Amino acid sequence: MIALLFLLLSPLAAQTPAHSPEQTGTPSVVIGTKASSAAATVLPNATDSVILGLVEGITEFLPISSTGHLIITTHLLGLDGDTVVGNDRKGRPMTLKDAADTYTVIIQVGAIAAVALIYWSQLSRILAGLAGKDPAGIRLLRNIILACIPPVITALAFKSFIKAKLFSVPTVAGALLAGALLMLFAEWWRRRSEAQAPATASAPEFTGADLTPLQALTIGFVQCLALWPGMSRSMTAMVAGYFVGLRPVRAAEFSFLLGLPLLGAAAVKDSLDGGSAVINAFGWFNIIIGLIIAFASAAVAVRFLISFLNKHGLTSFAWYRMALAVVLGFLFIF
Repeated sequence: MIALLFLLLSPLAAQTPAHSPEQTGTPSVVIGTKASSAAATVLPNATDSVILGLVEGITEFLPISSTGHLIITTHLLGLDGDTVVGNDRKGRPMTLKDAADTYTVIIQVGAIAAVALIYWSQLSRILAGLAGKDPAGIRLLRNIILACIPPVITALAFKSFIKAKLFSVPTVAGALLAGALLMLFAEWWRRRSEAQAPATASAPEFTGADLTPLQALTIGFVQCLALWPGMSRSMTAMVAGYFVGLRPVRAAEFSFLLGLPLLGAAAVKDSLDGGSAVINAFGWFNIIIGLIIAFASAAVAVRFLISFLNKHGLTSFAWYRMALAVVLGFLFIF
């Protein structure tokens, strides 16, 4: 499904740079430009928003890196230029690339809403736990908080370095390959562990609520690897879930729940920091389109992933990542 999407992106990306500001349906006023890029200003249109919404929704919760795919997509769409399209809330100039990166974070809200709807039963258990009616709900909330702490602290400490040095196609290709190797090892380790474990068919299944505080923190520390664009937050959480004893579907479920506060906080922060520049570049209509498409495609992708993991585990996603890394190497590096 993802490979087909990228095949479709190529001709669309080739056409997009021909758009003029008048064709986008968004404000054509550019607040400031660099001389080298003023003549090549490209503002996003509805087609760009649909494509970005699809890529965001499909890849956000699959173990293949939404950030990596979105960096590639904005490059193909010609939305990584250095034309200044607005200012952040501190008055610093934001380029078209900055606005596009912020847009893809904002439309994560659509994907978050889809997961919240699908896993409302888990969220309701947390609410019941807070009301003193479900001890497992409180344990699940504790584990989510503990698993979120390491990546949040690491992101705050290294945000500038990550954005300056790691947001490029070559670094994404490297992360895709490294993550694929980690996934293959984790899948091998899981299958070997399950083969050696005694049969316990009557035992209740181990879930995110059953993790110890140390196990939850372990998942959090492994998630720090996802700050390397192309590695994938959901993948690192799933792999770490394997290592602490969660089966594939339960590891994916816990990964989804971890995404709600992490992605939600990032979306709120980026909206406050650069929302005005995003509105100037994309327009409200295209923002709404991105949110709706991300919601619908994420709902389908999450359902697909759960069904697929039950039968095949992570191996197929690892091979996909390796193939994409090789393609990127030929197209953008050599």
